[in-house]
Amino acid sequence: MKNKYPATYAAAAADPSAFWLEAAKSIDWIKSPSKGVSLSNPPAAQWFEDGVCNTCFNAVDRHATGERGDQPALIYHSAMTGARVTYSYKDLLRHVASLAGAMKRAGAGKGDRVVIYMPMIPEAVFAMLACARIGAVHSVVFGGFAAAELAKRIDDAAPKLLLTASCGLEPSRIVEYKPLVDAALETASHTVDKVILFQRPELRAPLQSPRDIAWDAFLENASDAHCEPIAATDPLYILYTSGTTGAPKGVVRDNGGHMTALAWSMGAVYNIHAGDVFWAASDIGWVVGHSYIVYAPLLIGATTVLYEGKPVGTPDAGEFWRVINQYNVKTLFTAPTAFRAIKGQDPSGGWIERSDLRSLKALFLAGERADPDTVNWARDKLNIPVIDHWWQTELGWPALATCLGLGDQEARIGSAGKPVPGFRVDVVDEAGAGFNAEKTGEIVIRPPLAPGAFTSLWRNKSGYERNFDINQIYKTGDAGHIDENGFISVMSRTDDLINVAGHRLSTGMIEQIIADHPDVAECAVIGVKDDLKGQRPVGLYVLNAGVNRDEQAISEEIIAQVREEIGPVAAFKSAFSVSKLPKTRSGKVLRATLRKIANGEPYPMPPTIEDPGALD
Repeated sequence: MKNKYPATYAAAAADPSAFWLEAAKSIDWIKSPSKGVSLSNPPAAQWFEDGVCNTCFNAVDRHATGERGDQPALIYHSAMTGARVTYSYKDLLRHVASLAGAMKRAGAGKGDRVVIYMPMIPEAVFAMLACARIGAVHSVVFGGFAAAELAKRIDDAAPKLLLTASCGLEPSRIVEYKPLVDAALETASHTVDKVILFQRPELRAPLQSPRDIAWDAFLENASDAHCEPIAATDPLYILYTSGTTGAPKGVVRDNGGHMTALAWSMGAVYNIHAGDVFWAASDIGWVVGHSYIVYAPLLIGATTVLYEGKPVGTPDAGEFWRVINQYNVKTLFTAPTAFRAIKGQDPSGGWIERSDLRSLKALFLAGERADPDTVNWARDKLNIPVIDHWWQTELGWPALATCLGLGDQEARIGSAGKPVPGFRVDVVDEAGAGFNAEKTGEIVIRPPLAPGAFTSLWRNKSGYERNFDINQIYKTGDAGHIDENGFISVMSRTDDLINVAGHRLSTGMIEQIIADHPDVAECAVIGVKDDLKGQRPVGLYVLNAGVNRDEQAISEEIIAQVREEIGPVAAFKSAFSVSKLPKTRSGKVLRATLRKIANGEPYPMPPTIEDPGALD
C-alpha cells in the first residue's frame, strides 16, 4: 500500500476546515455542517458549529437498521465470572433505546447530566449510548472510586440520575459499590433525583432510600426513546482527569467533532474497518474506553470487545491470547504496563507460542511510555507491527502515531511516532522557541486543536485557559524530543524532568536503560532532593517472575549501565528492587506520589490508585 501519510498530513495542515469537512461526510447528519473550524472564542476550537447530529444514531441505529443489524457489535468477555455474551447491532439498539426511554421518563433530557458509576459490564455501555441518544451528558466515574472523589464529581456535574451496580470484581475481592454511592451522596451538596442499581449475581445490594430503583424496575414498561437532534457543538460527555487535589477537572467532549475524528482515526491510524474486530483492553472510566471501547468501533460498524479482567492473574498470562483467538481480534490496543505484566509472568512467551494468533495484525500501546525493551519483546514474540502512540484525556484520540491505515509502516522504537493529521506538534524550550533535533523540551500543539479534542472544562473556564499560552498554543505538560526525521519521543511529564547539578535530565531516559536489563519487568525513576546537586535520580524496579539472583548485584549492574550510557552527569547511584509499583487503574505509575514520599512531603491517597498497598 502506498504511503499516504505525508500528503494527508500536508492537506490537513494546509486547510483544516476543508480536510475535516470532507472527513465529516462519513457521519450521518441531521443537518450537514457547512463550516469547519471556528476560532471565534479562543482558545476553544469549535468544529462544525452549524451541524446537527446524534452520536447514538451513528454508533447504533444506522447499523442496526442496515446491513449490519445481525453483525456482532459488542462482545462481553468476563475473565472474572466466565460470562461470554455477544450483542448484535439489533440487540444493542433494543437495550439502548429502552434504557434511554426509561431515563427520559425519569426526567433526564437534553443537557442534563447522568453519572455512570459501573464496572466493565454491558449495561455501562448501554448507559453511555442511551445518554447520547437523548442528549443527556454522561460522566463515567470508575466503579469502586473513593466516595469522597465521587462526591466531588457529583457536585461538579450536578447530575439528575446516577446509574450504578451492586459490585465490581477484583481478582481477590468483591468491591461493594452501593455503600460508596451512599457515602458520596451523603457528602455531596448536590441532590441526585434517582439512583438506578443493577444487581450482579455475585452480590446483591439493598435499596435503602426512596431514590433507589432496581435496574429492572426502572426499565419496566419504558417506551423506546428516539434519537434527539443535537447540535454538533453540544457536549456529549464530561470525563474527569485523575488529579489528586482541589476541584476535579472535567474535560468536555462535543458531538460532531468527536464523531468525525474517531471515525476517521479507526481507518487511518488503526487500519480497522466495518466488520473487523477491535479490542481496546482498557476501562470505560478512562478516555481510551470512551473513545475506543465504545464510540469509535461502533461508529464505523466494527465489532468491539468489552473485557472484564486483568492481563495476568485472571487466571494467568495467557488470557489475552485466548480472547484474541476466540473472537478473531484484528488489532489490540492496550497499555505498556499490561505487556510488562505479561512479560514479567511469561518472559519466554510460552503462552504466545501455544496460541493461535493468526487474526492479530497489529498491537498499539498507549497510556504511558512504551519502553524499547517491552516493544522489542512484543515484536519478537508476536511478529506483527507494535506501535507506541500518544495522546491525552484532553485530546480524545491519538496525536502522535504511526498511521498504519495510511500505509505508513515506519515506526521507531522509543518514539510515539509522527504527528497525526490534524495535530501540529512541536517541542519547545522554556521560552517557547522550537528546539533542534534530540534536545528535550515541552511538547506543545499549535492551534487549532483537531476535532475531537476538548472544547472546555466543565464549569471551569479559567482552568481550561491555563492549558494554553499567550499565543493559544496548547501545553501538553509532557516532555520529549524530536529527531531529524520528525519522530517524537515522549519521555516523561514536564514535572519528571529533573535538574541534576544544572543538567536537565528526563527520568524516562534512565527508565529506558533500566528496563533493558534482562531481569527487570518494569521500573520507575524519580527525582529526590539533594542538598549538593539539587536533585538526584533514584530507580525502583520490579523483577521478572522466577528471578532469584542477588538483588544487590542486579542493582549494581543497573547503576553501572546507566552511568555507562548517560555518563556521570546523571549522578545515578541508587536503584532498589520493589515487589510492585503503585499505579492508576489505567496502568500509569504514580511517579508524582512516589516523588513526594521519597522527599518526605505530604501526599493524598491518589483517587485512581489500583492497589493502595503498593505504597506501603
